[in-house]
Amino acid sequence: MSGEAGGPGPRTPADVRETTTHCPYCALQCSTELSGGPGRVGVRPSPDFPVNRGGLCQKGWTAPALLGTPGRLLTPLVRGADGVLAPASWEAALDLVAGRLRRIRARHGADAVAVFGGGGLTNEKAYTLGKFARVALGTSRIDYNGRFCMSSAAAATLAAFGLDRGLPFPVTDLDDSDVVLLAGANPAETMPPLMRHLERADLVVVDPRRTRTAERAALHLQPVPGSDLALALGLLHLAVTEGLVDKEYVDARTTGFEAAWESCAAWWPERVEAVTGVPVADMRRAVRMLAGARRAHVLTGRGAEQHSKGSDTVAAFIGLALALGLPGRAGSGFGTLTGQGNGQGGREMGQKADQLPGYRSLTDPADREHVASVWGVDPDALPGPGPSAYELLDSLGTPEGPRALLVFGSNPVVSAPRAAHVTERLSALDLLVVADFVPSETAALADVVLPVAQWAEEEGTLTGLEGRVLRRRAHLSPPPGVRTDLELLHALAVRLGQPPERFPVRPREVFDELRRASAGGPADYSGISYARLDAGEALHWPCPAVPGGDHPGTPRAFLDRFAHPDGRARFAAVEHRPPAREPDARFPLYGTTGRVLAQYQSGAQTRRVPELAEAAPEAFVEVHPDTARRLGLADGALAEVASVHGSSRARVRVTRTAREDTVFVPFHYPGAARANLFTGDALDPRSRMPEFKVSAVRVTPVGERP
Repeated sequence: MSGEAGGPGPRTPADVRETTTHCPYCALQCSTELSGGPGRVGVRPSPDFPVNRGGLCQKGWTAPALLGTPGRLLTPLVRGADGVLAPASWEAALDLVAGRLRRIRARHGADAVAVFGGGGLTNEKAYTLGKFARVALGTSRIDYNGRFCMSSAAAATLAAFGLDRGLPFPVTDLDDSDVVLLAGANPAETMPPLMRHLERADLVVVDPRRTRTAERAALHLQPVPGSDLALALGLLHLAVTEGLVDKEYVDARTTGFEAAWESCAAWWPERVEAVTGVPVADMRRAVRMLAGARRAHVLTGRGAEQHSKGSDTVAAFIGLALALGLPGRAGSGFGTLTGQGNGQGGREMGQKADQLPGYRSLTDPADREHVASVWGVDPDALPGPGPSAYELLDSLGTPEGPRALLVFGSNPVVSAPRAAHVTERLSALDLLVVADFVPSETAALADVVLPVAQWAEEEGTLTGLEGRVLRRRAHLSPPPGVRTDLELLHALAVRLGQPPERFPVRPREVFDELRRASAGGPADYSGISYARLDAGEALHWPCPAVPGGDHPGTPRAFLDRFAHPDGRARFAAVEHRPPAREPDARFPLYGTTGRVLAQYQSGAQTRRVPELAEAAPEAFVEVHPDTARRLGLADGALAEVASVHGSSRARVRVTRTAREDTVFVPFHYPGAARANLFTGDALDPRSRMPEFKVSAVRVTPVGERP
């Protein structure tokens, strides 16, 4: 089976060769083989790549359709005095952008210009984007959409283990696991090839919905939305009171257990059942399953993390795993399922508000000095940390906020919380520049749109969910009139007065510089090279450069020690608290959001693929039959889902997979169907993650009001 799609214009002679690369979507980064030339690119899965093992999901099979998607951006667009975006030359567009950026900076200061990146950018692009913001623009205002994805997991795992790597073990370790607890993850729909690694294990699934993953579970725990933290504390309480704690492991490899126990001692099973709705018998069974397994894993996903207490929730699940002696043990462990294609590498390479490449800190003088020496600038010239993604978007166009924004690889009009408010803030800017290969909803607001190359037209690296660095290879050249992001950033940097050599355009040169910048940091790539990757080596970071040979990489972190100076993992003492807004008489239901199989992220790409659009053409709201009957909602009819923040419209889907008190809306759709019109702006105090997964809502038939 193979997928075929049209492609624009004559390009490279790809008709006679095959190219091994990776799927453009999720963090599994399934390996694929591309064949054929422009207009007839075929795809098949690589049979020997261990993550997907010859499998692809519906999105992977149809990925070549993106290469020839109708309406693809092929020339720069500039908004004229008439308010219409019109074609322009690259030179004119770049001159306009650079000139306006210079004027805004001169009038309002460097922080009047902001940058918003994406978790799908290659390591080379993410690295260059962070460097461009801090060196060419001198701004602290840079963050990326990964803040909406992995930030809570990153904060919790960094605190617990001293290192943030989604899976600190290869995906294939899951093959031999006896029990896997999935907290807020639905891989059967979000990353189907992962399910091949979960066939042997008994699954314990924590999810308010009976998802496709939950249907395959040995045990489904169905908590009230926003109560995951109470459930995790209750599971740890049971592990302690039933004598299931691995005391030898806890004493030898951890610290902070007593404080963690004190924080969960008050969460006895009956109290947890009252808060979560999960029966005590099911909680007890879950803990016994994990404790009784020879090999077990605890994995979290966005369902547990996208809350105003997401970092604490992940910390509590880590506490459960530590109490049972799982992390850092061969064949067992704790991990988080990274979402975006380069969600792991994207947060390591410097486009996050508080980080420098190699997961170095912007507030550490030694880290600043090291990276500045690689960049050839004064460490004191580097700005400090800036605001998080939502806080950055919220400040756009305000008296103290940025007046200009450059967006790369993101579509916040659809993906950001309080989407209508964010759209207003974007519209208030003096200058909005969007680099993309499709006319996204954010691009439609832009003053300047710059067409860039996409996945099968570019070289680079990405880092999958298991910390393995992967090679993206170009199968075709970009169409005439399209540039790479690296070429675009180089051209702007030169116009802003930077020496040309400071911003190379060849990915291999950027990666070699990235290696030097990351050397000695937590995410050390210095021992990885294109040559080693092209030779087929499986290299997981940290992989430092070592004299006299090649470091083998670190497929399994923490086997000997954790990354804290004392080598021990940290328990966290956390306390459950309710979501920012709970249901009340006006908004009596929980609203939660997520993904469906046939669409991806904001849908800017997948909604343009005919097969995927046919499979999942519009937004829907899942409603339990009893709830639908009570509210007068007919299956297939339009309904309004409203919160205190706003409302969206979706087609009613009556199903018993939902709780009676909960409705679910996928977030892939534009316009009035945007689920993020009703999500709020409550943020996790540590990770600054918005509370996507729980809103207080009401659902009414369209045309009716309470």
